[in-house]
Amino acid sequence: MKFHGYVRPDGSVGVRNYVAVIPSVVCANEVAEDICRQTMGTQAVLHHQGCCQTPPDLERITEALIGLGKNPNAGAVLIVSLGCEGVDTDRMEAEIRATGKPVERVNIQEIGGMSKAIQRGIDLAQKLYIEISGIQRVEVPISSLTMGIKCGASDTTSGVASNPAIGYITDRLVDEGGTVVFGETTEFIGAEHILQRRARTPEVASDIKRIVDEMEARAKAVGVDMRRGQPTPGNIEGGLSTIEEKSLGAIVKSGTRTIEGVLPYTGIPSHKGLWIKDTPGREIEVLTAMAVAGASIICFSTGRGAPQGFPLVPVVKICGNPITFERMNNDMDVNAGKIVTGESSLEEVGQEALGKLLRVADGESSKGEAIRYTRSLDIYCLGPVI
Repeated sequence: MKFHGYVRPDGSVGVRNYVAVIPSVVCANEVAEDICRQTMGTQAVLHHQGCCQTPPDLERITEALIGLGKNPNAGAVLIVSLGCEGVDTDRMEAEIRATGKPVERVNIQEIGGMSKAIQRGIDLAQKLYIEISGIQRVEVPISSLTMGIKCGASDTTSGVASNPAIGYITDRLVDEGGTVVFGETTEFIGAEHILQRRARTPEVASDIKRIVDEMEARAKAVGVDMRRGQPTPGNIEGGLSTIEEKSLGAIVKSGTRTIEGVLPYTGIPSHKGLWIKDTPGREIEVLTAMAVAGASIICFSTGRGAPQGFPLVPVVKICGNPITFERMNNDMDVNAGKIVTGESSLEEVGQEALGKLLRVADGESSKGEAIRYTRSLDIYCLGPVI
Protein backbone atom coordinates (compact mmCIF):
# COMPACT_ATOMS: atom_id res chain seq x y z
CA MET A 1 0.00 0.00 0.00
CA LYS A 2 1.19 3.50 -0.87
CA PHE A 3 0.17 7.14 -0.65
CA HIS A 4 1.47 10.49 -1.87
CA GLY A 5 3.16 12.61 0.78
CA TYR A 6 5.64 15.42 1.33
CA VAL A 7 9.14 14.08 2.04
CA ARG A 8 10.97 16.39 4.47
CA PRO A 9 14.74 16.96 4.66
CA ASP A 10 14.98 14.76 7.79
CA GLY A 11 13.28 11.85 5.98
CA SER A 12 9.89 12.18 7.68
CA VAL A 13 6.79 12.27 5.47
CA GLY A 14 3.92 14.73 5.86
CA VAL A 15 0.40 14.54 4.47
CA ARG A 16 -0.10 18.32 4.60
CA ASN A 17 2.25 21.19 3.76
CA TYR A 18 1.59 24.03 6.21
CA VAL A 19 3.53 26.97 7.50
CA ALA A 20 3.05 26.34 11.23
CA VAL A 21 2.76 29.63 13.12
CA ILE A 22 3.64 28.74 16.72
CA PRO A 23 3.29 31.24 19.58
CA SER A 24 5.81 30.42 22.30
CA VAL A 25 3.42 31.69 24.98
CA VAL A 26 -0.31 32.35 25.36
CA CYS A 27 0.36 36.11 25.29
CA ALA A 28 1.35 35.82 21.61
CA ASN A 29 -1.76 33.95 20.46
CA GLU A 30 -3.60 36.93 18.97
CA VAL A 31 -0.57 37.97 16.92
CA ALA A 32 -0.23 34.43 15.55
CA GLU A 33 -3.95 34.34 14.71
CA ASP A 34 -3.81 37.64 12.82
CA ILE A 35 -0.74 36.55 10.86
CA CYS A 36 -2.57 33.40 9.76
CA ARG A 37 -5.72 35.33 8.90
CA GLN A 38 -3.70 37.29 6.34
CA THR A 39 -1.48 34.54 4.92
CA MET A 40 -2.31 31.49 2.78
CA GLY A 41 -1.11 28.04 3.73
CA THR A 42 -0.63 28.82 7.41
CA GLN A 43 -1.94 27.10 10.54
CA ALA A 44 -1.87 28.79 13.94
CA VAL A 45 -0.80 26.42 16.74
CA LEU A 46 -2.49 28.21 19.64
CA HIS A 47 -2.17 27.07 23.27
CA HIS A 48 -2.54 28.46 26.80
CA GLN A 49 0.89 27.88 28.34
CA GLY A 50 4.46 29.18 28.16
CA CYS A 51 5.04 31.36 31.22
CA CYS A 52 4.52 31.60 35.01
CA GLN A 53 4.75 27.83 35.36
CA THR A 54 7.13 25.53 37.23
CA PRO A 55 10.46 24.61 35.55
CA PRO A 56 9.40 20.99 34.82
CA ASP A 57 6.30 22.24 33.00
CA LEU A 58 8.24 24.91 31.09
CA GLU A 59 10.61 22.17 29.95
CA ARG A 60 7.62 20.05 28.90
CA ILE A 61 6.06 22.95 26.98
CA THR A 62 9.34 23.75 25.23
CA GLU A 63 9.68 20.10 24.19
CA ALA A 64 6.05 19.95 23.04
CA LEU A 65 6.38 23.09 20.90
CA ILE A 66 9.59 21.73 19.37
CA GLY A 67 7.79 18.48 18.59
CA LEU A 68 4.92 20.36 16.94
CA GLY A 69 7.41 22.35 14.86
CA LYS A 70 9.11 19.11 13.82
CA ASN A 71 5.80 17.47 12.82
CA PRO A 72 6.14 16.40 9.18
CA ASN A 73 2.94 18.23 8.20
CA ALA A 74 4.75 21.53 8.89
CA GLY A 75 6.88 22.39 5.86
CA ALA A 76 8.09 25.57 7.54
CA VAL A 77 7.71 27.24 10.94
CA LEU A 78 7.23 30.79 12.14
CA ILE A 79 7.77 31.23 15.89
CA VAL A 80 5.90 34.16 17.46
CA SER A 81 7.61 35.17 20.70
CA LEU A 82 6.53 37.79 23.23
CA GLY A 83 10.11 38.21 24.45
CA CYS A 84 9.85 37.61 28.21
CA GLU A 85 8.23 34.15 28.31
CA GLY A 86 9.51 31.15 30.24
CA VAL A 87 9.76 28.89 27.18
CA ASP A 88 13.25 28.55 25.70
CA THR A 89 12.65 30.10 22.25
CA ASP A 90 16.33 29.90 21.21
CA ARG A 91 16.22 26.14 21.75
CA MET A 92 12.89 25.94 19.92
CA GLU A 93 14.29 27.67 16.87
CA ALA A 94 17.57 25.70 16.87
CA GLU A 95 16.00 22.24 17.25
CA ILE A 96 13.27 22.81 14.66
CA ARG A 97 15.79 24.30 12.22
CA ALA A 98 18.01 21.22 12.70
CA THR A 99 15.38 19.17 10.82
CA GLY A 100 16.28 21.12 7.68
CA LYS A 101 12.96 22.98 7.34
CA PRO A 102 12.96 26.80 7.10
CA VAL A 103 12.29 28.61 10.39
CA GLU A 104 11.73 32.30 11.16
CA ARG A 105 10.96 34.16 14.38
CA VAL A 106 9.25 37.45 15.24
CA ASN A 107 9.57 38.99 18.72
CA ILE A 108 6.70 41.26 19.78
CA GLN A 109 8.59 43.27 22.40
CA GLU A 110 11.73 43.73 20.30
CA ILE A 111 9.91 44.85 17.15
CA GLY A 112 7.76 47.41 18.95
CA GLY A 113 4.37 45.91 19.71
CA MET A 114 1.45 43.98 18.28
CA SER A 115 0.78 45.83 15.02
CA LYS A 116 4.43 45.82 13.97
CA ALA A 117 4.77 42.16 14.95
CA ILE A 118 1.71 41.23 12.91
CA GLN A 119 3.01 43.04 9.81
CA ARG A 120 6.49 41.51 10.16
CA GLY A 121 4.93 38.11 10.81
CA ILE A 122 2.78 38.37 7.68
CA ASP A 123 5.87 39.21 5.62
CA LEU A 124 7.82 36.26 7.06
CA ALA A 125 4.89 33.83 6.74
CA GLN A 126 4.36 34.89 3.12
CA LYS A 127 8.06 34.25 2.38
CA LEU A 128 7.89 30.82 4.03
CA TYR A 129 4.66 29.92 2.22
CA ILE A 130 6.13 30.78 -1.16
CA GLU A 131 9.28 28.82 -0.27
CA ILE A 132 7.38 25.58 0.45
CA SER A 133 4.41 25.99 -1.87
CA GLY A 134 6.27 24.37 -4.77
CA ILE A 135 7.04 21.14 -2.88
CA GLN A 136 5.34 18.26 -4.68
CA ARG A 137 3.77 15.11 -3.27
CA VAL A 138 5.61 11.90 -4.16
CA GLU A 139 4.57 8.27 -3.86
CA VAL A 140 5.77 6.68 -0.63
CA PRO A 141 5.04 3.36 1.11
CA ILE A 142 2.46 3.27 3.89
CA SER A 143 5.33 2.42 6.25
CA SER A 144 6.17 6.16 6.04
CA LEU A 145 2.98 6.93 7.94
CA THR A 146 2.80 7.66 11.66
CA MET A 147 -0.82 7.44 12.89
CA GLY A 148 -2.18 8.63 16.21
CA ILE A 149 -5.36 7.08 17.59
CA LYS A 150 -7.88 8.45 20.05
CA CYS A 151 -11.45 7.88 21.24
CA GLY A 152 -13.84 10.41 22.72
CA ALA A 153 -17.49 11.02 23.53
CA SER A 154 -17.75 7.24 23.80
CA ASP A 155 -20.87 5.14 24.19
CA THR A 156 -21.58 1.43 24.09
CA THR A 157 -21.05 1.30 20.31
CA SER A 158 -17.49 2.60 20.61
CA GLY A 159 -16.12 -0.59 22.13
CA VAL A 160 -17.98 -2.92 19.74
CA ALA A 161 -17.77 -1.02 16.44
CA SER A 162 -15.60 2.10 15.99
CA ASN A 163 -12.72 1.08 18.28
CA PRO A 164 -12.43 -2.39 16.69
CA ALA A 165 -12.48 -0.75 13.23
CA ILE A 166 -9.50 1.40 14.26
CA GLY A 167 -7.88 -1.71 15.75
CA TYR A 168 -8.16 -3.30 12.30
CA ILE A 169 -6.33 -0.32 10.76
CA THR A 170 -3.71 -0.38 13.53
CA ASP A 171 -2.86 -4.03 12.88
CA ARG A 172 -2.68 -3.48 9.10
CA LEU A 173 -0.45 -0.43 9.47
CA VAL A 174 1.92 -2.12 11.94
CA ASP A 175 2.11 -5.19 9.69
CA GLU A 176 3.08 -2.93 6.77
CA GLY A 177 5.94 -1.40 8.79
CA GLY A 178 4.20 1.80 9.88
CA THR A 179 4.03 3.49 13.26
CA VAL A 180 0.99 3.85 15.53
CA VAL A 181 0.82 5.78 18.81
CA PHE A 182 -2.02 5.52 21.31
CA GLY A 183 -2.53 7.06 24.73
CA GLU A 184 -5.24 7.88 27.29
CA THR A 185 -3.62 6.31 30.34
CA THR A 186 -6.82 7.12 32.21
CA GLU A 187 -8.58 4.57 30.05
CA PHE A 188 -6.14 1.75 30.72
CA ILE A 189 -7.43 1.52 34.30
CA GLY A 190 -8.81 -1.95 34.88
CA ALA A 191 -7.41 -3.21 31.57
CA GLU A 192 -3.71 -2.55 32.08
CA HIS A 193 -2.98 -6.25 32.63
CA ILE A 194 -4.22 -7.01 29.10
CA LEU A 195 -1.90 -4.40 27.59
CA GLN A 196 0.99 -5.68 29.73
CA ARG A 197 0.68 -9.12 28.09
CA ARG A 198 1.39 -7.50 24.71
CA ALA A 199 4.54 -5.67 25.86
CA ARG A 200 7.79 -6.28 23.93
CA THR A 201 9.79 -6.71 27.16
CA PRO A 202 9.14 -7.07 30.91
CA GLU A 203 10.41 -3.49 31.28
CA VAL A 204 7.72 -2.22 28.89
CA ALA A 205 5.09 -4.18 30.85
CA SER A 206 6.34 -2.58 34.05
CA ASP A 207 6.14 0.88 32.46
CA ILE A 208 2.49 0.31 31.50
CA LYS A 209 1.62 -0.51 35.11
CA ARG A 210 3.69 2.44 36.36
CA ILE A 211 1.92 5.10 34.28
CA VAL A 212 -1.50 3.81 35.36
CA ASP A 213 -0.46 3.89 39.03
CA GLU A 214 0.97 7.40 38.64
CA MET A 215 -2.19 8.66 36.93
CA GLU A 216 -4.38 7.36 39.76
CA ALA A 217 -1.95 8.72 42.38
CA ARG A 218 -2.08 12.23 40.88
CA ALA A 219 -5.86 12.20 41.14
CA LYS A 220 -5.81 10.82 44.69
CA ALA A 221 -3.35 13.57 45.72
CA VAL A 222 -6.17 16.09 45.22
CA GLY A 223 -8.79 13.86 46.83
CA VAL A 224 -10.28 12.30 43.69
CA ASP A 225 -10.92 8.59 43.20
CA MET A 226 -10.90 8.13 39.42
CA ARG A 227 -12.69 4.81 39.66
CA ARG A 228 -15.67 6.79 40.95
CA GLY A 229 -15.14 9.83 38.70
CA GLN A 230 -15.13 7.96 35.43
CA PRO A 231 -16.86 7.36 33.06
CA THR A 232 -17.87 10.95 32.38
CA PRO A 233 -21.54 11.97 32.60
CA GLY A 234 -21.74 11.71 28.81
CA ASN A 235 -20.28 8.20 28.88
CA ILE A 236 -22.85 7.14 31.48
CA GLU A 237 -25.70 8.52 29.36
CA GLY A 238 -24.18 6.55 26.49
CA GLY A 239 -24.54 3.32 28.43
CA LEU A 240 -21.07 2.84 29.96
CA SER A 241 -21.24 1.83 33.60
CA THR A 242 -17.66 1.63 34.94
CA ILE A 243 -14.14 2.81 34.11
CA GLU A 244 -13.16 -0.85 33.62
CA GLU A 245 -15.91 -1.32 31.03
CA LYS A 246 -14.83 1.86 29.27
CA SER A 247 -11.17 0.78 29.34
CA LEU A 248 -11.90 -2.65 27.88
CA GLY A 249 -13.59 -0.94 24.94
CA ALA A 250 -10.98 1.80 24.60
CA ILE A 251 -7.90 -0.42 24.33
CA VAL A 252 -9.44 -2.37 21.43
CA LYS A 253 -8.45 0.46 19.08
CA SER A 254 -4.80 -0.44 19.70
CA GLY A 255 -5.31 -3.71 17.80
CA THR A 256 -3.49 -6.86 18.78
CA ARG A 257 0.18 -6.32 17.93
CA THR A 258 3.21 -6.08 20.23
CA ILE A 259 3.66 -2.85 22.18
CA GLU A 260 7.19 -1.55 21.58
CA GLY A 261 7.46 0.90 24.45
CA VAL A 262 5.92 3.59 26.66
CA LEU A 263 6.65 7.22 25.76
CA PRO A 264 6.46 10.25 28.05
CA TYR A 265 4.01 13.01 27.04
CA THR A 266 6.54 14.73 24.76
CA GLY A 267 8.28 11.54 23.60
CA ILE A 268 8.89 10.42 20.00
CA PRO A 269 9.06 6.73 18.91
CA SER A 270 12.64 5.53 18.38
CA HIS A 271 11.57 2.97 15.79
CA LYS A 272 8.48 1.78 13.93
CA GLY A 273 5.67 -0.26 15.43
CA LEU A 274 2.99 0.24 18.08
CA TRP A 275 3.69 2.63 20.98
CA ILE A 276 1.89 3.84 24.09
CA LYS A 277 2.12 7.49 25.09
CA ASP A 278 1.38 8.57 28.67
CA THR A 279 -1.47 11.08 28.32
CA PRO A 280 -4.68 12.08 30.09
CA GLY A 281 -8.00 11.31 28.42
CA ARG A 282 -9.14 14.76 27.26
CA GLU A 283 -9.15 15.32 23.52
CA ILE A 284 -7.09 18.46 23.03
CA GLU A 285 -4.14 17.32 25.16
CA VAL A 286 -4.15 13.82 23.62
CA LEU A 287 -4.25 15.05 20.02
CA THR A 288 -1.35 17.41 20.84
CA ALA A 289 0.64 14.46 22.21
CA MET A 290 0.04 12.51 18.99
CA ALA A 291 1.21 15.43 16.85
CA VAL A 292 4.29 15.91 19.06
CA ALA A 293 5.10 12.21 18.48
CA GLY A 294 5.18 12.90 14.75
CA ALA A 295 1.70 11.67 13.82
CA SER A 296 0.79 12.99 10.38
CA ILE A 297 -2.76 11.64 10.61
CA ILE A 298 -5.10 10.73 13.49
CA CYS A 299 -7.97 8.22 13.63
CA PHE A 300 -10.62 9.22 16.15
CA SER A 301 -13.33 6.85 17.39
CA THR A 302 -16.61 8.15 18.79
CA GLY A 303 -20.13 7.01 19.61
CA ARG A 304 -21.95 10.08 20.92
CA GLY A 305 -20.13 12.36 18.46
CA ALA A 306 -16.92 14.32 19.12
CA PRO A 307 -16.24 16.84 16.36
CA GLN A 308 -12.74 17.76 17.65
CA GLY A 309 -10.03 18.34 15.04
CA PHE A 310 -6.44 19.58 15.18
CA PRO A 311 -4.56 22.47 13.54
CA LEU A 312 -1.70 20.58 11.86
CA VAL A 313 -2.99 17.02 11.56
CA PRO A 314 -6.12 15.77 9.78
CA VAL A 315 -8.42 13.85 12.13
CA VAL A 316 -10.53 11.07 10.56
CA LYS A 317 -13.70 10.39 12.56
CA ILE A 318 -14.89 6.79 12.83
CA CYS A 319 -18.39 6.73 14.35
CA GLY A 320 -19.73 3.54 15.94
CA ASN A 321 -23.27 4.77 16.48
CA PRO A 322 -25.42 4.78 13.30
CA ILE A 323 -27.85 7.32 14.81
CA THR A 324 -25.03 9.72 15.65
CA PHE A 325 -23.53 9.22 12.19
CA GLU A 326 -26.77 10.36 10.56
CA ARG A 327 -27.31 13.23 13.04
CA MET A 328 -23.73 14.51 12.77
CA ASN A 329 -23.03 13.54 9.18
CA ASN A 330 -21.05 16.71 8.46
CA ASP A 331 -18.59 15.83 11.25
CA MET A 332 -18.19 12.04 10.86
CA ASP A 333 -16.07 10.45 8.12
CA VAL A 334 -16.83 6.71 8.40
CA ASN A 335 -19.98 4.95 9.60
CA ALA A 336 -18.81 2.02 11.73
CA GLY A 337 -22.41 1.80 12.96
CA LYS A 338 -23.00 -0.54 10.02
CA ILE A 339 -21.34 -3.20 12.20
CA VAL A 340 -24.02 -2.61 14.87
CA THR A 341 -26.90 -2.79 12.38
CA GLY A 342 -25.47 -5.88 10.70
CA GLU A 343 -25.08 -4.19 7.31
CA SER A 344 -21.31 -4.76 7.22
CA SER A 345 -18.70 -6.90 8.92
CA LEU A 346 -15.86 -5.52 11.04
CA GLU A 347 -13.39 -6.35 8.27
CA GLU A 348 -15.51 -4.54 5.65
CA VAL A 349 -15.76 -1.38 7.79
CA GLY A 350 -12.08 -1.61 8.73
CA GLN A 351 -11.15 -1.80 5.06
CA GLU A 352 -13.45 1.15 4.26
CA ALA A 353 -11.87 3.19 7.07
CA LEU A 354 -8.37 2.29 5.90
CA GLY A 355 -9.30 3.44 2.39
CA LYS A 356 -10.56 6.76 3.78
CA LEU A 357 -7.36 7.15 5.82
CA LEU A 358 -5.20 6.68 2.72
CA ARG A 359 -7.30 9.12 0.68
CA VAL A 360 -6.94 11.76 3.40
CA ALA A 361 -3.20 11.04 3.52
CA ASP A 362 -3.21 11.59 -0.25
CA GLY A 363 -4.79 15.02 0.18
CA GLU A 364 -8.56 14.44 0.40
CA SER A 365 -10.09 16.62 3.10
CA SER A 366 -11.48 15.09 6.27
CA LYS A 367 -14.93 16.33 7.38
CA GLY A 368 -13.32 18.31 10.21
CA GLU A 369 -10.90 20.02 7.84
CA ALA A 370 -13.71 20.88 5.43
CA ILE A 371 -15.61 22.78 8.13
CA ARG A 372 -12.38 24.11 9.75
CA TYR A 373 -13.02 22.46 13.11
CA THR A 374 -9.28 22.57 13.62
CA ARG A 375 -8.39 25.35 16.04
CA SER A 376 -8.28 23.76 19.51
CA LEU A 377 -4.98 22.57 20.97
CA ASP A 378 -3.40 22.47 24.41
CA ILE A 379 -0.43 20.98 26.22
CA TYR A 380 -0.85 18.73 29.27
CA CYS A 381 0.93 20.19 32.30
CA LEU A 382 1.34 18.69 35.77
CA GLY A 383 2.01 21.72 37.98
CA PRO A 384 0.21 24.94 38.83
CA VAL A 385 0.29 28.30 37.10
CA ILE A 386 2.28 30.48 39.51
